[in-house]
Amino acid sequence: MQQRFYNSPLGSPHDKIPVASLAETGNSKNIVLNHEEDSLYFRSLEQKGIFLNPAQIEAVRHNEGPLLTLAGAGSGKTSVLVSRTGYLLNVHGINPRHVLLMTFSKKAADEMKERIGLLPGLNRATASVVQASTFHSFFLTILRSRGFSEEILSSDRHRQIVMKQLMRELKMSDTFQPETLLSLFSSYKVNMVPDEDFPAKTESEKEVKKLHQKYEEWKNRNHKFDFDDILVKAYHLLQETPGLVNALQDRFHYIMVDEFQDTNLLQYELVKMMTRSPYNLFVVGDDDQTIYSFNGARNEFILQFDREYPTAKTITLDINYRSSQYIVGLGNEVIKHNQYRKVKTLQAIKENTVQPKFSRPATTDDEAKWIIEDIKEKVVKGTHSYDDFAILHRTSSNSRAIFETLMLEKLPFILYSGNHKLFYEHWTVKPLVDHLKLAIEPRDFDAMDGMITTLYIQREKGMDFIWHQEQAGSKKYPLIHLVAFPGYRSFQIEKVKERVQLLKSIKEMEPASAIRKLRSDFYDKFLEAEGKQQATIQKEDIKEMLDELEASARRFSNIQDFLHFIAEVIEQHTQLKKGKVQEQKAISLMTIHKAKGLEFRTVYLIGASEGILPHVTALEAGNMEEFGTKETARLKIERAIEEERRLAYVGITRAKEELYITSPAYYRGKKVEVSRFLLQAFPSKKGPETKQKRIAKALKGETILAWVCSSDDCIAWQRVTSYEESQLNTKECPICKSNMKMGSKEI
Repeated sequence: MQQRFYNSPLGSPHDKIPVASLAETGNSKNIVLNHEEDSLYFRSLEQKGIFLNPAQIEAVRHNEGPLLTLAGAGSGKTSVLVSRTGYLLNVHGINPRHVLLMTFSKKAADEMKERIGLLPGLNRATASVVQASTFHSFFLTILRSRGFSEEILSSDRHRQIVMKQLMRELKMSDTFQPETLLSLFSSYKVNMVPDEDFPAKTESEKEVKKLHQKYEEWKNRNHKFDFDDILVKAYHLLQETPGLVNALQDRFHYIMVDEFQDTNLLQYELVKMMTRSPYNLFVVGDDDQTIYSFNGARNEFILQFDREYPTAKTITLDINYRSSQYIVGLGNEVIKHNQYRKVKTLQAIKENTVQPKFSRPATTDDEAKWIIEDIKEKVVKGTHSYDDFAILHRTSSNSRAIFETLMLEKLPFILYSGNHKLFYEHWTVKPLVDHLKLAIEPRDFDAMDGMITTLYIQREKGMDFIWHQEQAGSKKYPLIHLVAFPGYRSFQIEKVKERVQLLKSIKEMEPASAIRKLRSDFYDKFLEAEGKQQATIQKEDIKEMLDELEASARRFSNIQDFLHFIAEVIEQHTQLKKGKVQEQKAISLMTIHKAKGLEFRTVYLIGASEGILPHVTALEAGNMEEFGTKETARLKIERAIEEERRLAYVGITRAKEELYITSPAYYRGKKVEVSRFLLQAFPSKKGPETKQKRIAKALKGETILAWVCSSDDCIAWQRVTSYEESQLNTKECPICKSNMKMGSKEI
């Protein structure tokens, strides 16, 4: 196979991979001596295969007072939490009912209980007395004990349906996206913003505030809680019930919090309320892995822990047990450029195996092809199985090309998409797809239902009118019935006629051209006018989705084939959600956010280009809101860029043995540079560039995208100079007039 992966990112001044230093091999076996009082506990841990390093031992031995344990990626934090629990029970004789372990997932809580029960001197019965649970589970139990009997709204789908009903009641149907509204409401709650402080400057904000009020009233009327309500109600209950606070403080003498970097303000305040002097609060986290700010996570709780608790100690777990020296070294070089962090440099245990590799494909579709070819080669050779691989991406639209290529190649994969809709079913994309459907089949009433709001008419009323008119007289283009819609003004009638003509005009077009025409004629303006829909979604995100739709459509010569492909994608996605392909060994496809806490033998980190990672919303963070000063805008951008860099760091440190990072050259219709996070990890050496260095740099060469003549008798080739050119299928050779094909050249 043609070489597509290199030792350094394109544009870096050298190809010397950063390497982490190897950690000392000493562990509890030769650190904790037999004459020490607690040696028996560590000897028994060693018999269970648990050998702790010096920092881990120090954390496990910590008894009273607050402690911040900075747990770098792959540093064995769970072993520390579990072993410290056993230490409290075995060595200090603490009653297990006085220990509280707070986690962020039921799976993590169950795993900790399981491992505690296997510790020396303990059993499952003892472990069951230790309170290990998620924040929501723990505080829901407290609420239930105090007579709160509300039913929990656990289904996102149910909540979205409720929100749609409320919008219809307020005659705001099709105005806002329910999922974005619910996300906004959640953000206000976890950041402890009182209802009266919800923004209400613009008409849109006033409507959002009114919807929130109606949503709260509906829940109260129907005796319901959502997940955020559990923590909000618990906080108010503790505030209003000093006796309950005292009871919790009497019960839980030792509180441990896992994944502390993911804690939001509401959770942190609840934890603080339950601790009393000497504040036996043991928190474990990594500020370099704070990537959930959209869920309220704040890394300042780690950075300012010693301000909140002046007597706090800090221990750093800086030995990575997961990845090779090269991967740990690259992660170190990437994350060190963040300023707002606790300084730490990870060491490695695993010696170097395979260097991280970098690639510069032309587009996201080329990126997908290259990765799938690489995976197939490794599987055919027998060195890997499909479940060795994970493909990590920044955004849902960033995964469109890789998702489709996996399906076209019929490779087994698991899509970890949570509750996100398929790309083609996203609310910004679906109306355009529906227009394409109507161009081919004007009587597709499902498609009509999906696009009718773009004519500024309420969906149910418009479709009811069309159905009623159809009973009186059927039309080839039923949409034309809207010219007689009651109350429609002359300019609206003209828009309906224009839309029908537009559908007729695009029928024979190539799908990408049809989409461009739909966008330029009305759709981009429609989205711009419907600013309400963008309450929590940035315009750049919307444009990104539509550009991806065009990129997908470019591979097809007619609309019918493109729609057939979309139907296949939707059907495959349905099967994936049902879990029908998850029984076999499969490639993992997920966002970097989803991958946090996981590890894989081989990781492909895709989309490492400016505008993708870091994402364009971070680059333009200063424009998202009104700011008091330019300094505030600058700081907001810096914070957003730092979170993007943490995302890159998390993606890199998921790899155990092999890491491949790809940086598409063209994105959203224009050329983009390799991500700054990669280039900063390969800094220029000090001093002016000498003649010898320039020659060496030239000899190193560069792989470029090029048109190559298909004739065996012709050696002509031409460099691809624009994004539009890169999307062509063929080109005429200027010398022999044969077809030129897309390829690459080493120059």
